[in-house]
Amino acid sequence: MSEILLEVTRGPLVEMIHRGDIAVVGKDGKLKYYKGDPYKVTYPRSSLKPIQALNVFLSGAMEKYNFTDDEIALMCSSHYGEDMHRKVVDKILKKIGLTQNNLICKEAYSINEEYKKLQIANHVKLTPANSDCSGKHCGMLASCLAKGYKTEEYNLIDHPIQQDIKKVIADFCEIDEDKIAIGVDGCGVPVHGMPLYNVALGFSKFTFTDNLEPELKNACDSIFNAMNNHPEMIAGTNGFCTELIKNTHGKLIGKIGADGVYCLAVKGMDVGIAIKIEDGNFHRAIPPVVMRCLEELNILNTSEIEALDSFRHEHLTNSLGKRVGKVNSVFHLNEV
Repeated sequence: MSEILLEVTRGPLVEMIHRGDIAVVGKDGKLKYYKGDPYKVTYPRSSLKPIQALNVFLSGAMEKYNFTDDEIALMCSSHYGEDMHRKVVDKILKKIGLTQNNLICKEAYSINEEYKKLQIANHVKLTPANSDCSGKHCGMLASCLAKGYKTEEYNLIDHPIQQDIKKVIADFCEIDEDKIAIGVDGCGVPVHGMPLYNVALGFSKFTFTDNLEPELKNACDSIFNAMNNHPEMIAGTNGFCTELIKNTHGKLIGKIGADGVYCLAVKGMDVGIAIKIEDGNFHRAIPPVVMRCLEELNILNTSEIEALDSFRHEHLTNSLGKRVGKVNSVFHLNEV
């Protein structure tokens, strides 16, 4: 059963609540902490992109094209479609000999509301590179070419690249393939439903790779390092994922997913964390819930908390600019 994670107050009253579920899993595969139902089945959505990106390495695409860290980071991203992101999309496509016409994801306004307003005000002509999922799609196309698969209809679940990715996810998250629920994401490719525990278990493997097969160890280390070396690729200017990774100095990677999902891999403590907000809110709910988890687990030092303070609480303001309420985390993790 989901539990209350956030309260939204206006004046003296709690006006709204957000419920959710959290699983914190160690590198040993054991559930360490939880809130609500750590085995709730959900679609991790875009938070699963770092795990999906493992196939870029396992397919031979990394060896074939020698992708740079910014390119790998973009393949794991839900980016804002800023100039820097679109340039890397084009760089990847040029490297693999394809164009934006090969991307099945469609043109889209930025998922960042402020940048979206600028795009509209400036009458920006949108292209598939603007899609927040265009990096992931580039990775899928590169893997198709490395494996000799057709690039048409690479988004369909029966396409061999999607079967490869499904197997990678199943193996990495230690779940039977036939127990993974398959849906369709907003960008047209399959999404993989599974318990939060299994998602967190998968992310925990990014934190300690010495016991993995060499090829998989290299893939995990490369993805973790790329996301830390280029956090600006993961979201964008002032984005939560970008700021979280940038201000934690190599401790972790964090990735948002649509409809209220967030996943982290935290070194030192060597845990994976998977969070699902029941009502799907992620603009308001995800940052303070993630911050509360990290503080509860004593992962952040004082300077890191200070640098990320704006994500710990949201102040509600009215049209006059006056503060009238607050969004506040109200939970404590349960230790197993």
